[in-house]
Amino acid sequence: MHIVVCIKQVPDSAQIRIHPVTNTIMRQGVPAIINPFDLFSLEEALRLKDRFGARVTVLTMGPPMAETSLRKALSLGADDAVLLTDRKFAGSDTLATSYALASAIRKLAEEEPVDIVFCGKQTVDGDTAQVGPGIATRLGFEQLTYITKIEEMNLEAREIVVHRRAEGGVQVLKTRLPCMITMLEGTNTIRFGKMDDMFRAARYPLKTWSKDTTGAEETKVGLKGSPTVVSKVFVPKPRAERARMIEAAAATPDALAGAALEAVFAAQPKLADDLTARAAAGL
Repeated sequence: MHIVVCIKQVPDSAQIRIHPVTNTIMRQGVPAIINPFDLFSLEEALRLKDRFGARVTVLTMGPPMAETSLRKALSLGADDAVLLTDRKFAGSDTLATSYALASAIRKLAEEEPVDIVFCGKQTVDGDTAQVGPGIATRLGFEQLTYITKIEEMNLEAREIVVHRRAEGGVQVLKTRLPCMITMLEGTNTIRFGKMDDMFRAARYPLKTWSKDTTGAEETKVGLKGSPTVVSKVFVPKPRAERARMIEAAAATPDALAGAALEAVFAAQPKLADDLTARAAAGL
């Protein structure tokens, strides 16, 4: 079984700053990390490797510095790593990114057919959750998003059973391979790398592919293949309101709750009227 895990190197969101004049992200001095959502998918792929002896290939598209994230994934137990880097990929939106990654996965499948593609639910710098489904659509893979658990895998029948988070509950889905899976956060615990894997990651000869290596069309990558236009980036204005101290005659939970509700209703009189009307209507 061959599993491909798509990861992205992103700036640490806890340390991102916005330039006060240009309103652009200031990346200088901000450490780069593997997109946190991707780590849950990587861990799930490694668990399948432990169970079924799968080969795990990690794939990323980005500048040469993204090599750091690939080596991190190798140190956790991935078998191979491919860096998709080319100046012609610069400025790619989610449409162009999914095309470039799908082209690379097709190239990988020439060596060994790909059974599962794992992606993070979304990235912390874009939050679109579009790249994973875009890859599945381009490859013709079954699409399994917001997965919380892989219940069963039957390699002979080439079937998989998963649990998917949905509104109002959990869906249990059964579908065929190949498929694309995005794991939800908190669904597993990321392992620590073993010393042998860390040494192997440090000396591993990374595969570096360009647009020409994957056979991608120039008009479908980079700015040429990106219809998305970001018209404006801005920092939300800080709220001028400050927290209010609420006091009650007696320091009991009921008294404090009552005082808090009175303060809320005083600030939002329409809310009190709406709740009263809904209660009278039995809603």
